[in-house]
Amino acid sequence: MSIGSLDGLSAYARAARATNPLSDTGQKSGGLAPSGGLAPSGGGFGSMVESMVSQTGDALRNAETQSIKQIGGKGDLIDVVTAIGAAETALDTVVAVRDRVVSAYSDIMKMQI
Repeated sequence: MSIGSLDGLSAYARAARATNPLSDTGQKSGGLAPSGGLAPSGGGFGSMVESMVSQTGDALRNAETQSIKQIGGKGDLIDVVTAIGAAETALDTVVAVRDRVVSAYSDIMKMQI
């Protein structure tokens, strides 16, 4: 995992924070928050995405740390494989959500007014 991809994740999280108008006004979304604890206190979809990106970045950093420990001879191979698997799953989830959002936006743009 390169540092550039982690920078990209943090930039994406900052953009999500900057474009979430509900967080600036203190209003709450009318939607339901998932029971998994991703969206803190009814922050809406933007907060959920921000939380997902943050958790994915943490998983990627953990996988990178475990890999560096293994290269140095101080890590356990099982921990490395587990951390990399968790990071890969988290990244796949974020990419799938992004693809669905882009698809939904495309469908909305195709609608006639």
